Amino acid sequence: MSKNFILAHDLGTTGDKATLFDAAGRVTASAFAGYAVAYPYPNWAEQNPEDWWGAVCTSSRRLLSESGIRAEEIACVCFSGQMQGCVAVDRQARPLRSAIIWADTRAAAETQALVERAGGFEAVYRITGHRPGPAYSGEKIMWLRENQPEIYRQAHKFLCAKDFIVARLSGRFVSDYSDASGTNLYDLQARDWSPALLAAAGLRRELLPDLHASTDVVGEVQPEAAEALGLAAGTPVVIGGGDGACAAAGAGVVGEGSAYTYLGSSAWIGTATRQPLFDPEMRTVTFASLAPEAFCPIGAMQAAGGAYQWLRDVLCLPEKEAAGRLGVSPYQLMDELVLQSEPGAQGLLFLPYLLGERSPRWNPHARGAFFGLDMRHTRADMLRAALEGITLNLRAILGAFQEQGAGVLAMRVIGGGARGAAWRQIMADIFGMPVQRLALLAEATSLGAALAGGVGVGFYKGFELAEELTPVVETAQPNPALKARYERAYALFNRAYEAFVLLYEEMA
Repeated sequence: MSKNFILAHDLGTTGDKATLFDAAGRVTASAFAGYAVAYPYPNWAEQNPEDWWGAVCTSSRRLLSESGIRAEEIACVCFSGQMQGCVAVDRQARPLRSAIIWADTRAAAETQALVERAGGFEAVYRITGHRPGPAYSGEKIMWLRENQPEIYRQAHKFLCAKDFIVARLSGRFVSDYSDASGTNLYDLQARDWSPALLAAAGLRRELLPDLHASTDVVGEVQPEAAEALGLAAGTPVVIGGGDGACAAAGAGVVGEGSAYTYLGSSAWIGTATRQPLFDPEMRTVTFASLAPEAFCPIGAMQAAGGAYQWLRDVLCLPEKEAAGRLGVSPYQLMDELVLQSEPGAQGLLFLPYLLGERSPRWNPHARGAFFGLDMRHTRADMLRAALEGITLNLRAILGAFQEQGAGVLAMRVIGGGARGAAWRQIMADIFGMPVQRLALLAEATSLGAALAGGVGVGFYKGFELAEELTPVVETAQPNPALKARYERAYALFNRAYEAFVLLYEEMA
C-alpha cells in the first residue's frame, strides 16, 4: 500500500494536535486532545507526561478513525513540542515525577549558581545563544538535583516533551538540535552539548539524550505503542523539532529577512539567519533551526494568549456562557467587546507579566497589573488594554531585533491568537507595519514538524516548500492616525514596568 501521508503531532501547552499532511503538504485532517497545567505554587508550572501520552494516543486514533486513512498509509510520524521542559524518566521511559514545563521559573537559585560557575551571564549567552534563566531545562534539572535528590538519582535521562513521546514510541532516548538549543546546555556553533556548561551545571552528559538533525529517522513505532496509537508497527519515527523552530519553518520564515509572530499561550517574534544573533543587551535568544546550518533568533514572552485566557476565565463568564449557547468561541464575543473600546483603551495599560517575563525583561519576579484604572473603564477597555499590553511587549522585542539590523518590513502572524481580526489590527497599529495572516495558523507549527518528517523520509523536497504552502490570505494595514497615540502608550508602558521593578523584588 502506498505511503501517502505524514502524521505530525504538535505537543503544545494546552493539548496535542495530530495532523495529517498529504504529498503536496496540504492538511488532510486533524484531531485535538487536551490536558491541563498545574500551578501548585507561585512560579511553578507542571504537567503529567502520562497526560501527554494519553493525548497523543487519543488524537492519533481519532484522526485515523474520522479521516478514514489507514495506518499503513502513514509514511512517518514526526513531532513538534513545547520547549525548555524537564521530564525525568527511567530506563523504560516512565516519568518519575510531573514534568516541569517552560512556564516554570522556580530555579532562580540554580540560575545564579550556573552564572557564577560558568563565568557570568555573557559567557553562557555566547555559547548557547541564551542568557541563563530559570525557564531553561538545564537550570530545572539542577533544581531537581538540589531539591528532589532521590528522583535525580533514579533518573536515566532528562527529556523535553516531544522527546518523551518519541522514547515511548520507539524506545530511543534522543533529541534534536533545536530542542537541545533551548536547554542552556548546548553549544550553538559546535552543534553538541557543551562540556563547559555541563561542568558548570554539575551534570553528567549521559543524563542527556543523543542529538540528531530534525529530519533524522531515529527509530520505528514499537508494537505496544502501535496498538495504543492505532499505527502500524515499524512506522518510521522522525524526531522533528521544538515548537519555536517548527513554527518558523511552518510560517515560511526559512530565508533571511522575513519575520513572524506566533500567538499562542506564550508568544514570540522570530526571524531566520545563517549565523547566531547575539544581542549586546541579551534581550533576544537564538535557537537552532530545523534546516541544517541555520538559526532562529527569537524573542519570547511568557503570557500572551495565556493572559487573554486568564481574562476569559475571570472577567468574561457571560461571554463563555453565551458562546456555549451560540456554538461559537468565547474569544469571538470578547473581540466584539474589544471593538467597543477605542484604541488606547481610554489610557488604561496592562502589564502582561502573569508568569514573570522572558524577552525583553528577563525578570521572573515581574507580575501583571492594570495601570491607570478609573471609574470610566469598562470590561471592554480592560480586554483591549490586555491585547494592547501583550502587543506593546512584543513591540519591545521587535525593537531589539531592529536595533540589531533586522530589516523587517512586514510581520507574518500564526498561532491560535492570529484568528482574531481585532488583535491583528492592534498589532499592525502598534508595530507600525502590515500584519499578514497566513493560510495556516494553528497548523503552521504542525507543518514545520511535517516538513522535517517528510524531508527525512524523502516525501518532501525541502523546507522551501513552506513558502508555497503558507500564502498570505489577509493583511491588516497600520492606521497612520494612531501612530502618535501608540508611541505615547509604548513609552508609558516601558516606564510603568521600570517603575514597578523594585516593588517586584520586594514582593518576591
